[in-house]
Amino acid sequence: MNKGNNGNNGNNESALYRRVWRWHFYAGLICLPFLLLLAVTGGLYLFKDPIEHWVYRPLLWVDIKPGTPLTAEALVARAMAAEPGTAVRYVSPPAPGRSAEVGVKTASAGVVAVYLDPVDGRVLGQVADDSRLMTVIKHLHSLALVGKVANLWIEVVAGWAIVLVVSGLFLWWPRGRAGGVLSVRGRPRQRVWWRDVHAVTGCMAAAAILFLAVTGMPWSAFWGEQYGRLTSTWGLGTPRYVWGGAPPSTLPLAGLPDVPWSSSQAALPRSGGHEGHDAHEAHHPPAPMADKPVSAGAPPSLGLDQALQIFARMGLPAGTPVRLPSGPQGVYSALRFPDDVRDLRVVHLDRYSGAVLADIGLKDYGAAGRITEWGISLHTGRQFGLLNQLLMLAGCLSMVVLALSSVVMWWKRRPRGRLAAPPRRAGDRAAVGAVATAVLLGLLYPLLGASMLVALLVDTLLPRLWRQRFGL
Repeated sequence: MNKGNNGNNGNNESALYRRVWRWHFYAGLICLPFLLLLAVTGGLYLFKDPIEHWVYRPLLWVDIKPGTPLTAEALVARAMAAEPGTAVRYVSPPAPGRSAEVGVKTASAGVVAVYLDPVDGRVLGQVADDSRLMTVIKHLHSLALVGKVANLWIEVVAGWAIVLVVSGLFLWWPRGRAGGVLSVRGRPRQRVWWRDVHAVTGCMAAAAILFLAVTGMPWSAFWGEQYGRLTSTWGLGTPRYVWGGAPPSTLPLAGLPDVPWSSSQAALPRSGGHEGHDAHEAHHPPAPMADKPVSAGAPPSLGLDQALQIFARMGLPAGTPVRLPSGPQGVYSALRFPDDVRDLRVVHLDRYSGAVLADIGLKDYGAAGRITEWGISLHTGRQFGLLNQLLMLAGCLSMVVLALSSVVMWWKRRPRGRLAAPPRRAGDRAAVGAVATAVLLGLLYPLLGASMLVALLVDTLLPRLWRQRFGL
């Protein structure tokens, strides 16, 4: 009787193994080219600052010369003379020997960054934001270059990457084996060598890949947007006092080179031309004002130079990007987005009175907002310097190794002219735990859940003749 039970358990495990292997195969089939894209572009983006400093060095660095630097307003005027349009951004020189940057919104090229020598006002050159090397890589990473549908597909791929990690760990589990668990058997010409490289790499990199997939989700087109709205509505994300209806643009801090995820979920406050905000209102202002004309008696607008002086008195260092007011109710917005997420800060000033409409730091976010910002900072390799970058790079390189080794494994075992998916046998059933895991992931990430249902329907309803013909 015991012998029979052991045999049944072995059969059940074998059936479950085949089922999980089959889904692991399908997940890889769906994800493979896109995971390679995510790994390569993500690995490059980890080193965004040093790459851009090298590529754009003639624009970012100037010779230190004697003389009093020009005012910010004078530099903005020089930039607009060189690139006609509307000034939307100003970045002061972050250190001696560095250039100033003015973002000018043009009719044909979008926002163009104009770089100037801060002492003599000489224009060093221009780069359109959308043409900047790291912006292109970032848009490739999310497939935003191709459009909204492709961006949604990347979200599906990230979900399937989670399925790959979970199912891969199940397949790797030793089950009494020694080889291919933490060691690699055979030689590169043998399939077992590639199988073991795949398994051992996946085991070692599982945590990093899972972390990259999960922390990348807040940027996704569907899940990220819903997560941001829900956490803000529940008081777990963006501070409630800066959340007030739809923002005036898809990215409220548009015109700045980088925007914290949590701040991108909040609508900008509005300038009203009134003074006398007390200290409580300065740090906890009411919901943003509705659009309405500024009264005829409103004071003249605060100049950029005065706004920069206020930001400096508040402790925001030189080089902090500042978004310029847009329209009569626009605000001056300074964004400090340092490597250490704990020093993240966003400040909005009334364009007329200079009153602080919002001063938001990491401590002001809800629990979900703080966790998300920490995750994103680690995801992009900023938080702990080179060590953080190398750990995330290891995750990216592991995805490349996993993708390439899976192709080689399949190539070595494929029957000619067939896809050769792992076999499906009559009577195979998934265990309750596997079903529960799939349901949980599908509920947590709806686009993944929908794609899993489609894959299940195809796997179930595909005619037997097609299965035999294509090896499915």
